[in-house]
Amino acid sequence: MIRINKNESPLKPLSNEQLATIIQQAAFNFYPDDEYERFKRAYAAFHNISPDQVIAGNGSDELIQKLMLIMPEGPALTLDPDFFMYQAYANQVARPIEFVPANSDLTFDLEMILKRIDEVQPAFFIMSNPHNPSGLQYSTTFLMAIADKMQTLGGYFIIDEAYLDFGESYDIKMQPHVIQMRTLSKAFGIAGLRLGVLIGTNDTIKLIQSIEHPYPLNTITLHIAIYMFENQTMTRAFIKQQRQLARKLKDMFHELVDDVMVVFPSATNFVLTKGEAAQSLGAYIKDNGFLPRLYDEPEMSDYVRYSIATDEQLDQLFILIKNWRSQYDTK
Repeated sequence: MIRINKNESPLKPLSNEQLATIIQQAAFNFYPDDEYERFKRAYAAFHNISPDQVIAGNGSDELIQKLMLIMPEGPALTLDPDFFMYQAYANQVARPIEFVPANSDLTFDLEMILKRIDEVQPAFFIMSNPHNPSGLQYSTTFLMAIADKMQTLGGYFIIDEAYLDFGESYDIKMQPHVIQMRTLSKAFGIAGLRLGVLIGTNDTIKLIQSIEHPYPLNTITLHIAIYMFENQTMTRAFIKQQRQLARKLKDMFHELVDDVMVVFPSATNFVLTKGEAAQSLGAYIKDNGFLPRLYDEPEMSDYVRYSIATDEQLDQLFILIKNWRSQYDTK
């Protein structure tokens, strides 16, 4: 079964030879103090920011948990639906969490968000951009309106940019109450190594560091990440390859089936579909060796999501969808 249900990378960013050399050179008998600082410098250089603006953790999941712990007292506010771990970690640490309801097309009205901020008075507002599960990327103007609103409350605005490397880059004014969250699990292709990053002002990063583990990342993960970010040309080429796979996936769905089901526009490495035909196609694809995301949640039962795969696997998927479409058209 080819797994296309978890928005993972189908490719590895490093060859077996590169990986073996990195591991052999890693001094895993020592604590990784220097490696952590070296990683932050390399990551900051890659993104043209200061190392003082960076804190890393064991995946973005750990960073979400840290934010639920360190943010000021009060409820969190997020979108419904959005990444389910926001709610999971809020419940884990007994932080109240409130929601902004989606429109029927999984979009969100800015005015509704601002209204809910007034109603809830949240300690912080967190949302994914590009949005998970719809795939839509919201504009800088949209984000800044939320940032400005949260500033008036003395609260924080956290933008989860897990899929931004598949979308369009943007500049948002870095302020003490604005935090950007990134992951190396998607476009960078190292989900199993568990590495997430927060970007903020120096003072905000210091606040989060107050509950940071002494050694937040292991030596092997750090050495691999250092190699990737110190070899920028190699890593940027890998991301370009990932973006090409995402474009190929999206193009096939729009070409073959967007007249018989809802195919959501996507700035991510996945495509979300909706409708009775979408359910039929999802079942057909699952029966033929690919595992898409079929949702258990009642409110998402009409949806099916597909992540990127290798070039060859996407060619196979194209044939499957085309065959299904042919059978569908003869009914």
